[in-house]
Amino acid sequence: MSFMGNMVGNKALTAHSKGDYRTALKLYEEAYEKGMDKARLLRSYSVLLIRTSQFDKALEVLKKMEKMPMTDKEKVDLHINYSIILWQKGRLDRAMEILTDEFRRTKNGTLYSIIGYLKIEQGDADEAIRFNQEAVEYDEEDPVFLDNLAQAYYRLKGDKETAKIYFDKAIAIKPKAIDTNYFLALYDIERGDIESAKDRLDTARRGMSAPLNYATPQKIDELRDQLRDK
Repeated sequence: MSFMGNMVGNKALTAHSKGDYRTALKLYEEAYEKGMDKARLLRSYSVLLIRTSQFDKALEVLKKMEKMPMTDKEKVDLHINYSIILWQKGRLDRAMEILTDEFRRTKNGTLYSIIGYLKIEQGDADEAIRFNQEAVEYDEEDPVFLDNLAQAYYRLKGDKETAKIYFDKAIAIKPKAIDTNYFLALYDIERGDIESAKDRLDTARRGMSAPLNYATPQKIDELRDQLRDK
């Protein structure tokens, strides 16, 4: 066991929990170099690496974690993170196989949210809507579930009217949600409310984007630039 590595890792985890991601990442890197070897710390480090699109490094960390004693929850988290990396590397079908296998054993919010989003990425509109409706029935006040269902209608069916119902419910629960603000900005633009659209895009841009966000910083910036002189 690495006392120094884990001590620094705990400091990183504290910064991570406070939303100070830059400090957390720097401390995790230092801790990892010093031999950090607690599964919960490695898991949190991998999450931040994934959020910052450092997928090869995240995979290295997960492989180290895989060799350690883990709780059942930590094993599920490892498989979830591994699946996200596979998806980002172009292996969406394999990622879904792993996640679906976990889902058969354990139905929880994390799996509902990730599988729900990846169902949209797979492009089967009816299946994406079916699964995300099931997620909303599981927890009708989860803003991610609501946003996923809204995106399924918007992106795959082109049913903006139904999608708007769920986007509105999601934003009421999580006003700073990146994707929800982005899509609602599109509605604002359609009805000519450019100032509201700008405000929503600015809110979205201030959030920390992650792989499971449809609205990447690039997409937000491109749309915001289109509105600059309006």
